[in-house]
Amino acid sequence: QQKLVESGGGLVQPGGSLRLSCAASGFSLANSAVAWFRQAPGKEREKISCISSSDPSTYYSDSVKGRFTVSRDNAKNTAYLQMNSLKLEDTAVYYCATTWFCARGTYEYWGQGTQVTVSS
Repeated sequence: QQKLVESGGGLVQPGGSLRLSCAASGFSLANSAVAWFRQAPGKEREKISCISSSDPSTYYSDSVKGRFTVSRDNAKNTAYLQMNSLKLEDTAVYYCATTWFCARGTYEYWGQGTQVTVSS
């Protein structure tokens, strides 16, 4: 069974850090780009980052640029999202998804999501 599983979410104070993981099982992440999304209550889903399968090149939305870093470890079949300097407005459910390349708008596999809550 092919699936993605996110982990690493939790409760953190403003200014804190979290690292999210996106682990693939049943298939290899090596040939896929991995995108990260988030959705806050009452808001639309937002694409915040992506890492390509090769290079690897990366993409960040303006809302997270300079604070979040995406990476991947193909040997572990896992992608990561390091989130630093977290703000209250980063509170959301975070998802990872696979696609052929970062500019593409269609995704093959989605994780179940992990909750990130930034609160004092």
